[in-house]
Order: sequence, then C-alpha cells, then structure tokens
Amino acid sequence: MMSARPVLPLRILAAAALAAAGLGVAAPAMAAPGSLREGLFGEGRYDSRRFSAPPVARYVVEDGGAFILDRSTPRPMVKFEDSAEVWVLQPQPAPRGDIIYKNDLGEPVLRATRLGGLTVFTRQRPSGAAAAMVAGATPLRLPTLGPEALLQRLAQASARASRAARRLIPFEADASPETAPLVADAAMVAAEAVVRLAAQPAGRQVLSGVDKVTLVEGRRPGASLRGGVILITITPQDGMAGRPSSERIVAAAGAR
Repeated sequence: MMSARPVLPLRILAAAALAAAGLGVAAPAMAAPGSLREGLFGEGRYDSRRFSAPPVARYVVEDGGAFILDRSTPRPMVKFEDSAEVWVLQPQPAPRGDIIYKNDLGEPVLRATRLGGLTVFTRQRPSGAAAAMVAGATPLRLPTLGPEALLQRLAQASARASRAARRLIPFEADASPETAPLVADAAMVAAEAVVRLAAQPAGRQVLSGVDKVTLVEGRRPGASLRGGVILITITPQDGMAGRPSSERIVAAAGAR
C-alpha cells in the first residue's frame, strides 16, 4: 500500500491500447584513440599535461558503443547510449587501489584503476573492455511529469512489454506528483526486463503466467513475482536508486 500522501485522483491502469511509438536507438559511437586520462580520480598527469575529468562525462568503448557516467551524486550512475535505462552503482574498493562499481545485484559494471584506467563490463563484454572519456555531459536526472505524461509512460511500458510477450500485460500504479517521475522510470525499467525475459526460453515460460505489472511504494526497492503479478517496489526518497534495475527484476522472475 502506498504512503498516505495525496495520490492522483484515480489508480492508473495502462494497457496496450495506447501503442508506444517506435523506440529510437542511438547509433554506436566510433571508438576514440587513446586511453582514459583521468576518469574518476580528479587531477592527474598524462603526456606531461594536467587533466581534470568533469564529474559527468561521456565515454566511448574501445570496441564500439558509448555511455554517460555521472559521479555528481553520492551514488554514481551510468547510462549506455543504446538503452534508456540508468544504472545506479555502488562503489567498492578493490586490490591495488582500484574501485569496482557494482549494480544492485552486486555484479561489476565498471572498474577504475587508481591511475585513471576504466573498464566497462556488460552482457556483451563479460571480460570487460577499455573506455575513454571524450567530453563532458548533462547530469542524469528524473524529469518532471504531470498526470497525463505519467499515464502515457505507463501505456508505453505496457505496450512494449505486451509486444515482447505477445499477450496483454497491463501496468498499474498509485502515484502522487512527487512520485510520478520515479514511477514512470520504474515502469520503463520493468518493460525492459519483460523484453529480456521474452528473448529467452525460460523467460518466455515465466511470462506465460504473468497477468500484470504493479508498482507500489515501500521501505526499500525490490521486485518479486507472485500470483501472476510482477511487483515492483519503489522508495521515492532515494531517487533512481529507489527502484530495482532490469537485471534485478529478471533475477526475481527466476530466469537468470
């Protein structure tokens, strides 16, 4: 059950009746020459020159692709340019003075060396690939949303999930003006998880028993699958750290 704060007049139920517009995918960026000069540790030396990386910057990966790394908040965040999802990271110390940035399942996403080297880990690059900073970037933040915009986002999430599952999967949520941005973001992430589930045999079997996705407010973010409902719990006071990642939702469905 949501908190006692005022909610939008009606419980929001978004089905596939509003088809989402085609989702644009950014073309992979060309890999830039050179190595990461000072990505995470302030000021350092490179080719006898001083170099200071901004707290929010765009990086390219040596074998193609790019991402934004935002270190301007207590919890660093990363967004890959071929995905709408923002990953909230937890930094942890590693041997030789390195720092490993992990997702909410404790899996490594980035590794930064004390000398400024940066390695990115993804499903396509499980062994890691070097990344280099190319420019500053805009901080990753949740946009302000009104009731109509929230309803549209939920409808788009439902439409995307329903297309992937080849059956109707409605999305529903209680929301207030304060929680609407996070609800919309969590719905998008949940839709991404459904798309990933639909791409694998075990996941398709799980989706055959899913009736809807419900987003609620709780004390800590989480995801579960019970009685045909994918339940997404959000904690709005934590911002984007207050909702589970698509990886965690897939894991909660038992399809990893």
